[in-house]
Amino acid sequence: MGHFLKRIVILALLCLFGQAGIAVAQGDLVRIDLADSHLQDRGQGVDMSLSLSRATAYRVMLRDDPARVVIDLADLDVADLHAALASDFDRADRVRHVAVAAGPSAGWSRLTLTLAHPMIVAQAGLETDVARGARLHIRLRGASDAQFSAALSPMEDGAVPNRPTIPAVAPRDRARPVVALDPGHGGLDPGAERDGYKEADLVLLFALELREMLLREGMVDVFMTRERDEFVPLPHRMSRARMAGADLFISIHADALAEGTGSASGATVYTLSETGSDAASAALAAQHDRADLLAGVDLARADDVVADLLMDLARRETDPRSAALADALVAGLDGAGIELHSRPRLEANFTVLRAPDYPSALLEIGYMSQGGDLDNILDPAWRAQAQSGITRALEAWLAEDNLRRSLMRR
Repeated sequence: MGHFLKRIVILALLCLFGQAGIAVAQGDLVRIDLADSHLQDRGQGVDMSLSLSRATAYRVMLRDDPARVVIDLADLDVADLHAALASDFDRADRVRHVAVAAGPSAGWSRLTLTLAHPMIVAQAGLETDVARGARLHIRLRGASDAQFSAALSPMEDGAVPNRPTIPAVAPRDRARPVVALDPGHGGLDPGAERDGYKEADLVLLFALELREMLLREGMVDVFMTRERDEFVPLPHRMSRARMAGADLFISIHADALAEGTGSASGATVYTLSETGSDAASAALAAQHDRADLLAGVDLARADDVVADLLMDLARRETDPRSAALADALVAGLDGAGIELHSRPRLEANFTVLRAPDYPSALLEIGYMSQGGDLDNILDPAWRAQAQSGITRALEAWLAEDNLRRSLMRR
C-alpha cells in the first residue's frame, strides 16, 4: 500500500508542473505549408492543424484582455506568413484575428489567435510523419468566463532557454551496465496533452518507476536524462547519456496523435531508419561539439568527412544492437501481456536515436488520444506490468548482447 501511495504522490506532484511540444535540432527553418493547414470552426470550438516541414519545440498558452491563444514555435520561417495567415488560413468565425510576431527569445516566433469568445485548449499534440515532416494539431472548446480564467497561463512567459547547460555526471560503478532512460519532453515542451494530462508528466512518472524496478533487480545502473519538469533539447539528451557512460539508451513517449489516422493504439518501438543513419552522421558532424560525437575519440581537429566516416564505422556495430534491443522490448512487452500497435516495430529519423556509439530505441508506451491507452498509462498496475516486461527484455538483451560481442572479439 505504501508503494501505491508513493506513486499517487509522484503523479500529483508531476501534474503541478507546466506547459509546451517536441524539439528536433536541425539547421533548417521550420516552414508552414498553409495549403495543407487549416483553422476552422468545429462543433462548439475551433480546430487548428499546421503542416510543418519538421518537428520543432512549441508551447501553447491562454491570455486575456483580449481572450487569445498564444503559440510559440521555435525556428519558424515567418517570411510571407503575415498576409497569408489572415487571408488564406483563418476560416474560423470564432477567431477574430491571426497574427505572427517575434517570440519571447531569439529563435522563437509567436502565433496569436484572438478569440471571439472564451475558449480553452481541449487537446494539443504534434505528430511526426516520417515522410512528410510534422503536424501540430490544437483543438479549442468553448468555455465559460470562469473556466477560461482558471485556465489562463501565468503572465510571465518564462525564459526560453537557447543553450541549456549539460551538468557534469558523477562517475558510476562500471561493474554493471548503465541504462539511460530518457523521458520525452519536459518544461517548455509538455508533449501531447489530453484531458488535463501532459505527456511529459506521464512519461517522467513511468521512467521514474521503471528506474526503481531496474535498480531493485540489481543488474544495471540507471541514468535519467531528466528527473524533473525541465526542458532538455534533444541533442543535450544524447550528450547527458554519453557523459554518464550509457551503454544503451531508451527514450520514452506517449503520443496523442497516431500517424495519419488518429486511431492507433498500443505500444510501438522505433529504431533509427537506414536513411536516417546517413543523414544523422552528417548532421552530427556539422552541428555538434567535436568532443561530443564519439565517446573516447578526439575529433577536435577532424573535418566533417573524417568524423562522418568514423561515425559510420561505429554505427555498423551499434545499429544491429539497436535493432536487437528494439526486438527485445517488443517481445518483453508482448510477453507481459501489454497491447502492441498493429506494427510494433518501426523506423524513423528521431534525433535522440542518432548517437553512433551506443544502441538506442524510442518506446511509445501508448497513444494518449486513445481512451484505453490513456487509462492504462494512468493505472499503476498496468504501468508495473509494462515495466516488468521492459525489465525482462533488458535482461534478455544484455545476455544476448554480451554473447554476441564476445563472439565478435574472438
